[in-house]
Amino acid sequence: MSRFQKVAMAACLAVMVLIFVGAIVRATGSGMGCPDWPTCWGCLIPPTSADQIDPEKLDIEKYRRRAARHGIAPETITRESVIAQFNATHVWVEYINRLTSLPVGLLTLGTFIGSWWQWKKRKRVVLVATSAMVLLGVNAWMGAQIVFSGLKPGIITLHMALAILQLCLLVYVAWRGCDQPWRFPRARGLKAMRQLGYVLFALVLAEGVLGSQIREKTDALKQSHEMAPRSEWVAELEQSSVYLVHRSGSWLILLVAGMFFLRGLRVQSGAAWLERVVLGMVLAQMVLGLVLSQVGILPIAQVLHIGLSSILVSALLLWLLAARPHKA
Repeated sequence: MSRFQKVAMAACLAVMVLIFVGAIVRATGSGMGCPDWPTCWGCLIPPTSADQIDPEKLDIEKYRRRAARHGIAPETITRESVIAQFNATHVWVEYINRLTSLPVGLLTLGTFIGSWWQWKKRKRVVLVATSAMVLLGVNAWMGAQIVFSGLKPGIITLHMALAILQLCLLVYVAWRGCDQPWRFPRARGLKAMRQLGYVLFALVLAEGVLGSQIREKTDALKQSHEMAPRSEWVAELEQSSVYLVHRSGSWLILLVAGMFFLRGLRVQSGAAWLERVVLGMVLAQMVLGLVLSQVGILPIAQVLHIGLSSILVSALLLWLLAARPHKA
């Protein structure tokens, strides 16, 4: 593996970590722990208690405009009322999320710069690395919009979708950034297995979109049913067709993943370990889904459910890239 590929791979891992941390932010309800951006409570390093907040550093007009967008009378918003919402745990969870984005930025920038040394040989790598860099900037801007909008659901889902897209771009760069990218040897039945892999990949992405919509519903339930046990949230979710389709779709994914794995045993592509990772991630997601639907909307299960999806998408995309015809 070349030095360039190692940097790109490190960028992939950094994005995965960021997705896990972002899931923790959502599961703990810490999205507004830092109500301003890029500072946090007007500071580069956030306070640990409300007593440390300088009221003069709070742009109260921004808070009032945000309140107006949510149907709250702006005149009710004062510096004192804003400071009263301070929660040290939420502050530091969100701040760590912001810190976790720094390695993603630096490593994506390093991948982008390093790709230009390959312009003569691999122009597509440069274009994809450039796209990942542009997407990084768009998603950073999107993070600021999430804060300014007061956690508007649609923006949060788009933020997550862009992170997954950036991860896919970086996986491609890490795979293709050398003279001889890893490919499977020609084998009978590989083409049919590759087609099955594309179906599985499409199903996983579709399930992820539905899952994001369900997360928006659970975020709403967290506000409207704050005093109710999380185990009761499932009954509310079952009234949603999106939730029912998502739950049923998981069984279809399990079926296709099982067929994919069994076909791999016959084809012997040379990547049995990667096929085991794909199946393992699908099984783990099924277990977590059962916990969420039968036990309750547990925060730890939510975090793992979202975080492991990034590993599943990456592993499956890497398999599909390696399974491409040798002439590609």
